[in-house]
Amino acid sequence: MELRLLNYFATLAEELHFSRAARRLSISQPPLSVAIKQLEEEIGAQLFERTSKGVRLTPAGEHLLPRARQLLTLSQQAVQETRDVGHGVRGHLRLGFVGSALYRGVPQALAAFQAQHPQVRVDMLELNSAEQVQGLQQGRLDLGLVHSILLPEGIASQLLMEEAFVACLPEGHALAKEPEIDLARLKDERLILFSSAVSPVYHQRIYQMCMAHGFAPEIRHEVRHWLSVLSLVSHGQGTAIVPAALQRVGMPRVVFRPLQGQHPVSELLAIWRSQPDNALVEDLLHNLRAAVSAIGKGKV
Repeated sequence: MELRLLNYFATLAEELHFSRAARRLSISQPPLSVAIKQLEEEIGAQLFERTSKGVRLTPAGEHLLPRARQLLTLSQQAVQETRDVGHGVRGHLRLGFVGSALYRGVPQALAAFQAQHPQVRVDMLELNSAEQVQGLQQGRLDLGLVHSILLPEGIASQLLMEEAFVACLPEGHALAKEPEIDLARLKDERLILFSSAVSPVYHQRIYQMCMAHGFAPEIRHEVRHWLSVLSLVSHGQGTAIVPAALQRVGMPRVVFRPLQGQHPVSELLAIWRSQPDNALVEDLLHNLRAAVSAIGKGKV
């Protein structure tokens, strides 16, 4: 059933006059009569009675009218909502993130984005970097926030933040009162580290930092989340080397100290599918860049 025919029917039902309905529809009367007849034949029921006194709805026409109006309204809504999605006004975003991103401006970026786009739903999923790449490839994510990772073809990326690694020590540790720490002084410590299966680049980067200072770290625990690293340190299970952003977590019984000298940095990357373009992804990226910049300038 064509929406055009339903529109003609609903207009005639409101006017109950062929000439007036035709004028509203910006057509002549004969095409309107043909269209109504076509609709009646398609439905298999007479919708209007034509008498010398005018036009009126039959019981079948009265039954169809509210349903026709509902279908026309739904079609108009579908067009408008689709247009809004195309222009980034309405829609649904699925955002993957590594845990440390929560301390790198993501909550502030989301608050700003949702104030600008109140009709856009954002779902957040905490996943490791490899899981996010897979989620993008399979269409389960629209945007990801990951650590350093090798990206496959078809995945675009943008560096959002670089920051130093710092030493994370249990409160009361012998080095906790030092203003900064020579990494070589951690050679006899039990190191708590990200699992190589979860984040191979981070695992390798920290391992190589230790090797550059003359020791292979004794890795006692390998975990999947940065908060697990901090929690184990707070319970005296070892020390760790973590991104500086984790100082904002507020974990009790841990102390953070800068490392002496030059070291590799911790990175936060935004990743997304190269095609097709998504206006909502670009808008959220804009807010992420602004929030990360504000944190870098100490404004958050």
